[in-house]
Amino acid sequence: MEVARLSFAERIRGARVTAVRLGKPLRWPLGCSGDSLLGQVIGEVGRRGKYLWLPLERGGLLMHLGMSGSLAFADGFAPPGAHDHFDLVTTRGTLRLTDPRRFGAAIWSPGLDSGPAARLLSALGLEPFDPAFTGAYLHAELRRRRAAVKLALLSGEIVVGAGNIYACEALFAAGIDPRTRSQLISLPRCEKLAIAVRDTLGRALALGGSTLRDFRDAHGISGRFQNETRVYGREGQPCAACGSRVRRIVQAQRASYFCPRCQHR
Repeated sequence: MEVARLSFAERIRGARVTAVRLGKPLRWPLGCSGDSLLGQVIGEVGRRGKYLWLPLERGGLLMHLGMSGSLAFADGFAPPGAHDHFDLVTTRGTLRLTDPRRFGAAIWSPGLDSGPAARLLSALGLEPFDPAFTGAYLHAELRRRRAAVKLALLSGEIVVGAGNIYACEALFAAGIDPRTRSQLISLPRCEKLAIAVRDTLGRALALGGSTLRDFRDAHGISGRFQNETRVYGREGQPCAACGSRVRRIVQAQRASYFCPRCQHR
């Protein structure tokens, strides 16, 4: 979502809303009439976890891409297709949400700390680049959980942004087996893991994110991080560090990739 935000945030800031088009219902209703947004100026686009926040003069729009959604921002589009469910037309271009599965959302909220936004964001953990996201913080949070560390990272309740690919890569960089019980990980290992999470996500941002199926930024450009993974998607291939075969297991219906020699419980 940070890649998507960066791809259009500067262009849409200061734009005035001129029209709103709603297609088929998304995961949650807009929560206001489209006409009530007309004439309002868009402020600095923010992000919290996998949600984007478009502040308006009165409230703002909280947007989520669901499992298969994408955002595009352009001066003009072809007429909306079957999967184009939300258009925010502005004086600087149109922001279009496309989502074949309709798990995404565009929701009006009176603020980030009230209404739907407050409810949806309340359970999210720290941002990975927040100075408070330290090894000590991670250690304290993991000590309260019995789940495997990979699942704890994916939950978003400790740190946001560490999706499946990035969690696999960060655990490899930290030398931690994804099956390790969270509460058993020592403070020194948590310090390594916190650094690995930040480094992995920083590298992903520099490469434009990861494209496996549907992801594009608002320019329509695919990410490249998936081409440089060290374990993710490399089942049976030699580990880049030791030459052992990379393994694949399933945890909570998500594939986990790891090196059985480099990563320890």
